[in-house]
Amino acid sequence: MSDFSYAVQLAQKLIRCPSITPEEAGTLDLLEEELTQHGFNCTRLAFGDGKDRIDNLYAEFGEGPAHFAFAGHVDVVPVGRVEDWQFNPFQAEISDGFLYGRGAADMKSGIAAFISAIRQWQESSQKQTKISLIITGDEEADAINGTSKMVDWMRQNNIRPDMCIVAEPTSQKQIGDNIRNGRRGSLSGSLIVTGKQGHVAYPHLARNPTSALMQMLAPVTSAELDGGNPYFGPSTAEITGLSTSSNVTNVIPATASAMFNIRFNTEHTKETLQAWLEEHFYRIAKAFKVQFEIKWKSNADPFVTEAGKLTQLLSAAIKAKTGRIAELSTTGGTSDARFITQLCPVAEFGLVGKTMHQIDENVLVEDIDMLANIYEEMLHRFDANNEY
Repeated sequence: MSDFSYAVQLAQKLIRCPSITPEEAGTLDLLEEELTQHGFNCTRLAFGDGKDRIDNLYAEFGEGPAHFAFAGHVDVVPVGRVEDWQFNPFQAEISDGFLYGRGAADMKSGIAAFISAIRQWQESSQKQTKISLIITGDEEADAINGTSKMVDWMRQNNIRPDMCIVAEPTSQKQIGDNIRNGRRGSLSGSLIVTGKQGHVAYPHLARNPTSALMQMLAPVTSAELDGGNPYFGPSTAEITGLSTSSNVTNVIPATASAMFNIRFNTEHTKETLQAWLEEHFYRIAKAFKVQFEIKWKSNADPFVTEAGKLTQLLSAAIKAKTGRIAELSTTGGTSDARFITQLCPVAEFGLVGKTMHQIDENVLVEDIDMLANIYEEMLHRFDANNEY
């Protein structure tokens, strides 16, 4: 008999499934079996075909009318070189009070915590609150056939939670110190400039695309694009790659290429950013008599859940269990909350994430149990605010 809690044992079982995107590796079978035992109706949702197929799980308990949702992903990033790990990434070993393994922080322990919280809540609540789980296997990759498609399915079936928590590892130093109530958008550009190749000693016989490219990139060279707003810091832009068609010093290249990424707040849209930069590119290209091609990719729009009922209930639950006052933040990368915001108010809250995606990813065992307690407290507070 293990000395560890239900939440910790479930986290270990999930970590032992090597669910590197797009493989769910038995995680959804495990969760479906567990949730069915606790009275949930489970629906498996598969989207995409062939190698793009992603399995997802929607689970529901209770009648409502109040409806609270948890969301999470069972897929994990690759482990890198296994020999670099102190503990096998898929053995879920516990050492000196820490649980090690790929997905320990991001975010299998978070999923285990909210299932444990629901289990505890079921034993102590007399409410008919509807609880749903939105579980995807496609968050760490392109996120095309996961939560985005699940949200579409939920809308088509008139399933709309009142609020949702995503179990992302948002805590910074101690559990409960940070809630993410929004995220910046992401816009990537791949820019190719074409000039005329020639000898560096005879530049008048060539057109150097590199000179044009450097001026084209001026607005996205480690730049802040605005002053931010009450919810977000400034939008930022960074060059992420540079290359030319030449690999010698005495040839002016025919082409020069760059990649860049903009993380933008709600002061912008991807459409306005693209229009602004394309107008700038056209002017520079005309001045240098070169051609250019730009390809855009955006997998996230910015969103914010303004301070309100969700953030108030969650902050109160955190303070009740930890004594800490959580900071509302919109920093970090993208998450599936960007899709769930189309359904209902959403916030992200979970374990300390400082080792996520790293070698020897780990979390404190006691934090898993604390997170389960916070989630349970949140459910009780949600009940109390929805009398029926």
